[in-house]
Formats: sequence, structure tokens, C-alpha cells
Amino acid sequence: MKVAILSREPKLYSTRRLVEAAEQRGHEPVVIDHLHCNLVLEKGQPGIIYQGKRLEGIDAIIPRIGASVTFYGCAVVRQFEMMKVRTAIDSQSIVRSRDKLRSMQILSRAGVGMPKTAFTNYSDDVPAMIELVGGAPVIIKLLEGTQGLGVVLAESAKAAQSVIEAFHNLKARIIVQEFIAESKGADLRAFIVNGEVVGAMKRQGKEGEFRSNLHRGGSGKLVKLSRAEKAAALLAAKSLGLGIAGVDMLQSTRGPLVLEVNSSPGLEGIERATGLDIAGKVIEYTEQLTQKKKSTDAKKA
Repeated sequence: MKVAILSREPKLYSTRRLVEAAEQRGHEPVVIDHLHCNLVLEKGQPGIIYQGKRLEGIDAIIPRIGASVTFYGCAVVRQFEMMKVRTAIDSQSIVRSRDKLRSMQILSRAGVGMPKTAFTNYSDDVPAMIELVGGAPVIIKLLEGTQGLGVVLAESAKAAQSVIEAFHNLKARIIVQEFIAESKGADLRAFIVNGEVVGAMKRQGKEGEFRSNLHRGGSGKLVKLSRAEKAAALLAAKSLGLGIAGVDMLQSTRGPLVLEVNSSPGLEGIERATGLDIAGKVIEYTEQLTQKKKSTDAKKA
């Protein structure tokens, strides 16, 4: 199987591990920078030109699309889909997961537990919105933020109103969320592949930091999820249509609360915390998708 890993940086841990895992299973991996792909649209013959050549013979892709290039990255994934190439994560699911407001609406409809969340585009409603999520302190998040960037803890209602109004004046879209004090700066990351939790870790923010992201200096350690935590993570990934996902949750007095569902979860933190071959699970899942497509094609023939 020739599998293309869509990544802008071949030296990144996640990219390198996927290449290694594919080679160990006897496949031919290639790393393709999706920003350097040129899309060709013509009747019945969609194509991709990369480094001056038309891409051919690729059986499957594994998208590693950064949040800052979601639009073009998803356009490339869609092009592969139009070319009948199997993708481990489909373009529409990536789009859903990257829009924090849209993804929270989908999770809410599916019955997934989450912190109380509010959204408004009208500054005069700010005090009421703060009360709707339980009052200060509150978490204020940029809809486009990643890796803990664009996330603010407002300790008082006055501080929250100032921050929200400042964001609104900058035309930035934000959501306001309930602050879960009992989580104590920690969260859970469940790594899901093909409807199964294949690894989980507890991430703890450094002292004085309410964000637990590893990119912000947090630490991760192996953890065993409860039945409720597993169920919440699986339902969240399923509701967004993600076969591969990193689901971030808070532990609270009312059960697990899903914060975010990541469609391009990193492998370094989870593999080091758990000691598991998560990259191998991703490649195995991609194999199954490809075999399923070949079986379907054979039946049609």
C-alpha cells in the first residue's frame, strides 16, 4: 500500500512515527506538503500536481492538517476524496472539528457532557452571558485558537467583561465557558482510532497555569479511563465523524466534560506517556479502510 502522509514538516515526531509504522508494516509511505499541492479541476478527471508531477498510485492518505491552514488543507483532502483515494480522516470531519462553536453545537445535540458554553456577537449581552455559564471565574476562548493559545481565565465578572469587549472590538469570535475548579489545571486526553480508545493520558498544567496543554509546559502520564470517560470520548468522536481523534475532557463532580475534539492529535505526548505504539494503530486503521474500498470496488465490478 502506498500511503501519503499530508504534513508540512517531515521531521515532526508524529510524521516520523507514521512513516516508521508504515514501513514496519511493509507499506510505502510518502510525506506530502499539502500547501505545495496544486489542484486540477476538470470534468471527470480531478487531479493533484505536486513537485511538477501528477500524483498517482496513492492508495490512502493520513491528513495532518494544521489549524492555521485548515481551508487549503481540507481542499487538498477533498481533492483526494474526489480521486477515490481513501482518507483516514475525511475533510468534512476536519472542518467540523476546527470550528469550536459548530463542534460544541454538534456535541450538545448528541448528548455529550460539556462545560456550560455561551456565544454572542453583541457586547451589551455580556453580563447576562457570564451569568448563563455560572458566573465568574470564566474561561474565554478564541474560536480559532489552538494549543492553549487564545484562552483566557477571567477571575471576576468585571475582568471577563473587559476581555470580551476587547475581543469584540478586534472583531474576534469567542466563546465563554464555565470554569471547572475541581479539575485543578488537569485534563484527560483520550486517543481514539476506529471507535476504540487506544491510549489515554492525564495532562497536568505547570504550577500556576490553568491550561494543561503539553505545548504550554504541562506534563502527561498514563491513566486508566472510567467507563463514563470512555463512553464520553467515543460519543464525541463519533458525533463529529472522526475515525481518528484526540478527545480532551475535564473530570468534574457531574462526570466527564468534553472540552475539544482534535482531528490531528499529536503522537509524541500520548506515546511517551503510555509507551504504546499509537502510530501503528493509525496505520492499521488506514489499511482496513483501503481493504474495505478494494472489496467494495471488486463487488461493483
